[in-house]
Amino acid sequence: MPQLVFATSNAHKTEEVAAILGSAWQVEDLRAHPGITLDEETGDTFEANAIIKAVSGSRGVPGLLVLADDSGLEVDALGGAPGVRSARYAGETANAADNRAKLKAELAKKAMYARFKGRFHCCMVLARDGEVLHISHGSVEGRLITQEQGEGGFGYDSLFIPDGFTETFGVLPAETKNQLSHRARALAAMKKKLASLR
Repeated sequence: MPQLVFATSNAHKTEEVAAILGSAWQVEDLRAHPGITLDEETGDTFEANAIIKAVSGSRGVPGLLVLADDSGLEVDALGGAPGVRSARYAGETANAADNRAKLKAELAKKAMYARFKGRFHCCMVLARDGEVLHISHGSVEGRLITQEQGEGGFGYDSLFIPDGFTETFGVLPAETKNQLSHRARALAAMKKKLASLR
């Protein structure tokens, strides 16, 4: 089984990618490769940050394929925020609950909007030995609510209802999310390239 290193320490993300790819790949992350050091994410776009992570990560595991993603939530009423700062929206040491609390507070200031349209966007970059091999993107459109709904998922999932549904990603089954999510769509676009490198 070919090995794929996912440049993250986020177990939720790794489980999602492993579930989507199935048995075709042995997916590991930075927890299995403690010697990998990722360069600081200094980009102002998802693609720029994903490239930084993939390229720097791949230099730490010569010969292995490294997949990196940068993703986040964009809310139209907030001018696209939290955007590339989604994981650090409430500050550098913020956790997911802190970020959700800040988002709810910011949305509360925009009461003139009847609906808060937004999307999750993901850019994935595949690299090996410091070289970018492929880039893919995926998005899922939806709307934001101001009262959390559901315990599932992670990040902002309990505040996001994808188009065509009445429940948040925090309520919807993982199988449904893994078909709809921005990460699933970016990974679907990456699969053909991965298949060619097995």
